[in-house]
Amino acid sequence: MAKILLVTDNIDIQTVVQTTLLEHEFLISSDETTIMDIMKVDTPDIVMFDTDCEKDFKHLYRNLKNFQVIILLLLGKKECSQDILSNAHLFVSVPINQNILKSTIDAGLRARKSLKKLYKSNQELANSLYQLNVLYNTSSQLAGSLSKNGLVDVLNEGIDKSLNSNISCTLSFKDDKTPVLLINSNCRLSERLIEALKLRAVLNYKNSGMNITEMFSIDDIELEQEIKHTIEEYDFEILNYHKLLSYITLNDECHGYSEIFREKEFSSDDEKCFQTLVNQVTQPLKSATLYQEITRKNKELARLERLKSEFISIVSHELKTPLTSIKNSLDIVSGGKAGEITDNMKKFLDMAKRNVKKLSRIINDLLDMSKIEAGKMDYDFKPSSVLPVINDVVQSLSQIAIQKNLSLNVRTDTNIKDVCMDTDRIEQVLTNLVSNAIKFSPDKGIITISAKMIMADEIVAEDCFKPVISKLAGEYVQVCVSDQGIGIDKDDLIHVFDKFEQIENSLSRDVGGSGLGLAIAKQLISDHNGAIWCDSVLNKGSSFYFVLPVVKDMRI
Repeated sequence: MAKILLVTDNIDIQTVVQTTLLEHEFLISSDETTIMDIMKVDTPDIVMFDTDCEKDFKHLYRNLKNFQVIILLLLGKKECSQDILSNAHLFVSVPINQNILKSTIDAGLRARKSLKKLYKSNQELANSLYQLNVLYNTSSQLAGSLSKNGLVDVLNEGIDKSLNSNISCTLSFKDDKTPVLLINSNCRLSERLIEALKLRAVLNYKNSGMNITEMFSIDDIELEQEIKHTIEEYDFEILNYHKLLSYITLNDECHGYSEIFREKEFSSDDEKCFQTLVNQVTQPLKSATLYQEITRKNKELARLERLKSEFISIVSHELKTPLTSIKNSLDIVSGGKAGEITDNMKKFLDMAKRNVKKLSRIINDLLDMSKIEAGKMDYDFKPSSVLPVINDVVQSLSQIAIQKNLSLNVRTDTNIKDVCMDTDRIEQVLTNLVSNAIKFSPDKGIITISAKMIMADEIVAEDCFKPVISKLAGEYVQVCVSDQGIGIDKDDLIHVFDKFEQIENSLSRDVGGSGLGLAIAKQLISDHNGAIWCDSVLNKGSSFYFVLPVVKDMRI
């Protein structure tokens, strides 16, 4: 049985049509307002127009195009406009032939059925395309976020856009492991429904069948709501709606879930879309979790590094004051101002003075490293030559070298150009390199300090230092300190300039040291826009190089 709307004011036509089509349901009217109300409330399958009606239905014809309905014209004596004819699907002439009318109605109903099927297919296709577009946009937004809360918001937005649910509930966890139930609802929720959804959250989570990362009760749950309309209220009846549930999993662990309720039944495409949306959040959530853990650990490491630097700085300062007093006291006693000094006493006083000097160097290294890490190292850059610095260092360390039966040789080119440098800091670097050479050189060894001009592309270095060397450009002054000492294994070269690093062997342990000298030297040279590196052959000796750009190429 079909619904037929007959638009006519002719009683004879009404009688013929109804008599011919007894098995169908009829609505009869000639009032345009009534007809439009019928179309909106209970759309018929076929609308039959009597073209001989006295009323002009041009406007009504145009409005009917917005409805999925078959239009049949009963063509009488009155001539129809082309506009009316073009909107019609079927035609029967008046006087009406009952057999032709029946056949035409049957054809119209078949067309109506096909039209409905086509319309439904188009709707499903349009809905699928829209859901695919939402999935694509959601995936793009998820990939660009490293915030766990932001990811859940994107997920809920995608669910709301693509599935048009009455209520969506998503359980997730804050960084402090607090469970949060996010509810997006078309209407406000009754208090008892909220409690029911919280209880449902606990049960859904516990019944996930996966490893549970956090245990919680109803009282632990924080609630976040987004309500679209507050006029109406949902109650327990919402729990009888159609529902979909999907868990958020990471490495076989349950990290929450999403559940939606809808009065309209879900299609298979809806289910796939929902599962895909929830699955899409898994990998970004894993990345966000890892990112937050790395961020937390980095903050903790930064805090510990800051505390370490502060501790070293405070301790160094606290040690320096009594050490100065000890040094002054030793100078007074060893100078004979406190009484006569025996040979035995002098021996122990000299030993104490050497160790005070060694401890003073370690404290100064700690203070320098503390300044460097805090970015508070001061420099007094001026165009200068490195030759006077080399001479001063050789002069100050020559006595120590003689005591160890070592030779200090200097080889410098005559064309050495000026560099823009802090003389005291470069002297500190060179002193450290020569002191190390003295410490690690055997009896009768030769230490050579050389200086020459070199272009950046002429510098040769081990592979581990090439990333630093490759950044250099232009002309440089190269200073080299070579020894015939114990040498360094090639695998250890990259670590030579690390803080607190001393290459493990018996001699290095014997000579000791703070392990900061080369790390400080590296930073000082870097602050001069230069580079420092070394090469070595085990048991044959090492060469330490640093370069400083000539004045015209300096960019301080």
